[in-house]
Amino acid sequence: MLRYIGRRLLIAIPTLFLVVTLAFFMMRAAPGGPFDLDRKLSPEIERNIEAKYGMNKPLAAQYVDYLAGVARGDLGPSLKYKDKSVLQILKENYPVSLRLGLTAILLAGVIGISLGVIAALRQNQIADNAVMAVAILGVCVPTFVTAPLLVLAFASKLGWFPIAGWNNGAVANMVLPVVVLALPQIAIISRLTRAGMVEVLASNYVRTARAKGLGEGRIVTRHALRAAILPLVSYLGPACAGLITGSLVVERIFNLPGLGKFFVISALQRDYTVVMGMVIVYAALILVLNLAADLILAALDPRVRLA
Repeated sequence: MLRYIGRRLLIAIPTLFLVVTLAFFMMRAAPGGPFDLDRKLSPEIERNIEAKYGMNKPLAAQYVDYLAGVARGDLGPSLKYKDKSVLQILKENYPVSLRLGLTAILLAGVIGISLGVIAALRQNQIADNAVMAVAILGVCVPTFVTAPLLVLAFASKLGWFPIAGWNNGAVANMVLPVVVLALPQIAIISRLTRAGMVEVLASNYVRTARAKGLGEGRIVTRHALRAAILPLVSYLGPACAGLITGSLVVERIFNLPGLGKFFVISALQRDYTVVMGMVIVYAALILVLNLAADLILAALDPRVRLA
């Protein structure tokens, strides 16, 4: 297993290198610059600013300098937030996205797996049709639609929750963002769980367990569910990475100080270093979580061998 992990980590290095390269040149190719939205500067001041951030060098030299900084763990200074580095911005805002994302994925996992199991056990019955209808609705309706609707219903009309804001992570401020983040994941997880459970419940070893007189609850929890969630484990790797790095729409709508909101603002302001830092963090998380998903698959399925 250690050899497998080491090989995967070695493969991750050229992958991250490709991500950094593409992000660097795509950001530089975008029209506009980080100082275009400021008031008009004199040519001398503009040259001094470009020299301060190394932007007066040829593009190839800037690329090499940035790669050297990333290799040292230095993602550079922010071009728009004075006296702040990209790492400082990530450290300050990542806890918000992490807390929201982990809460949402835990909620989605518990509810989605439960609904998927219920639908599989009641296949082609009312419960199954109802769960699948809700799942399809959850997949089709985007978060930029559900978020304003929930705010209108539960914040503006009923006044149960705040309309926006973080308030140091108060539970009331987290409810609506977490629900909005979790709803699409509940839909997807329930569909994956149902599909896996339907297949496993029709397998020979489950029929043998029933012939031996085992209770349905024990068959589901001890035998069927472990095999049924294998496709779900593969999906949760990139899904977790997306949630815990912040939702662009949700954090913007609810005015939350997470990475998603800063990503949007930095992209609009052409803050190259901040955008690239977030892209690198997201790519690294996907690589790590996919590796974790493969290890969990190997632990759950004895047929999987890590060489």
